[in-house]
Amino acid sequence: MPSSTPRPPDEPGEPTSTRSIPLDPSQRWRAFWVCVAVAAITILDLSKVNVALPSIETALGSGPTELQLIVSGFVLTFGLVLVPMGRLGDQRSRRALFIVGLTLFTLTSLVCALAPNSEVLLVGRLLQGVAAGTQMPQVLGMIQQLFQGRERGRAFGLFGATIGVATAFGPTLGGLLIAIGGPTDGWRLIFWMNVPLGIVAIALAAWVLPSTRLSAPGRLQLDPVGVVLFGLTVLALMWPFLFTTGSPEDDPARWWLLVVFAVFGLAFVLWERRYASLGRAPLIPFSLFAITSFRDGTLISTAYFAALPALFLLTTLFLQSGVGLEPVFAGMVSIGFALASAAASWAGGLLVAHFGRRLVVIGLAAMLAGVIGLVLAAVFVPPGVVVYVMAAIMAVAGVGGGLVVSPNQTLALADVPVRGGGLAGSVGQLGQRIGTAVGTAVGLSLFYAAVYREDGSGPTDVIYHDAYMYGMAAVGLFLAGAFLVSVIDLFGRRRGEIPAFDPVD
Repeated sequence: MPSSTPRPPDEPGEPTSTRSIPLDPSQRWRAFWVCVAVAAITILDLSKVNVALPSIETALGSGPTELQLIVSGFVLTFGLVLVPMGRLGDQRSRRALFIVGLTLFTLTSLVCALAPNSEVLLVGRLLQGVAAGTQMPQVLGMIQQLFQGRERGRAFGLFGATIGVATAFGPTLGGLLIAIGGPTDGWRLIFWMNVPLGIVAIALAAWVLPSTRLSAPGRLQLDPVGVVLFGLTVLALMWPFLFTTGSPEDDPARWWLLVVFAVFGLAFVLWERRYASLGRAPLIPFSLFAITSFRDGTLISTAYFAALPALFLLTTLFLQSGVGLEPVFAGMVSIGFALASAAASWAGGLLVAHFGRRLVVIGLAAMLAGVIGLVLAAVFVPPGVVVYVMAAIMAVAGVGGGLVVSPNQTLALADVPVRGGGLAGSVGQLGQRIGTAVGTAVGLSLFYAAVYREDGSGPTDVIYHDAYMYGMAAVGLFLAGAFLVSVIDLFGRRRGEIPAFDPVD
């Protein structure tokens, strides 16, 4: 196993950080690809399960609330543990936590695949989310630690390409597995595929990943009160959005949880400030958000991921319900986006050192144009050819998407010290998960509210045209918000208010 010399102790009052990793290039890239492959498997689980819900309903007799929890419970527990596990990885061993999270993910996938009823499947999904939230911060922290300068930009470019493919290809893969396994038990293949992949990944991780544990790590600082307050804050924020469908049966009382969110959020901020004033290490050092590049990058990422999953889901729903396509064919419309995004992410990782934030601005402008094109195609293109037109527009939008994800990730973490890479990465991932929950809820509620409101008032195709327009309007607004922040960041860099991106660490 590769080894290294421990770095000097941190300053008093700061958490002990995992050590640096001086490896030769081939060792670094082998470790990188193991981490990124596991991240891709994790992200696939966010999207491929959506298309399996009708099969799960038929096979297990699950009700609407149980089905929603099977999807949203994973997102919720994923978001809840991201920051504490990122903090723990920074202070102890990212490698050990990565393997622990991966092992739990593999075991819970087996539980889900064998689930005899909805209750067991739900418990498995909740624990899967915990596993995903344990391993994902270690991936970003490890990349931050393994690479420097231009090589880091290339690494994040390849990371963004892989995640882009996983995000866009998830619905297609889910539909394909259901088609292979049949309408009753095809959904089990979605979880079965994780088991052999997980076993192989565990073996590779134990063999390839370098140790990051210090010989004298010092006292663990996890801020238990902060962890509890943070968990309650995230839970209160995400819960009402995760249970918003647009159906008239949605309980309006759920929105009172946003008041609870405000109360716990304020208590969390006050506690963290007091905890830091005592010379201890808070769960989230708010000094992170004083780094303008990190703050802007996190806002852009949150808004972008509020738009992207909703865009895929709304387009798939429109093609299935409004045009009549089978799920597997509706999901295939996003393949062009996945491939174009992968190529553009790789290129963006190479070009970010030269063009900086301009790449993100261009990418978001292309995504906005893609949203407008998709809506126009849905309304004006005949049903027989609309799927092909949408697939072409998706491919063009994918180029824009690729220019957003990896350059933005590189820019957001450029000024973050390596010792805080896991925590900073987990805060960014939390923003993405919250963005996904909020964006999907808003888009779906607008879509289905239009369907329920206009049901029986006109032709089916007109109803779904309107529903798609309303849902995609929310997608466009989220992308416009990300575009605005990216433009502000760009002009801030030109005026010198934000340091120019320097590829040399």
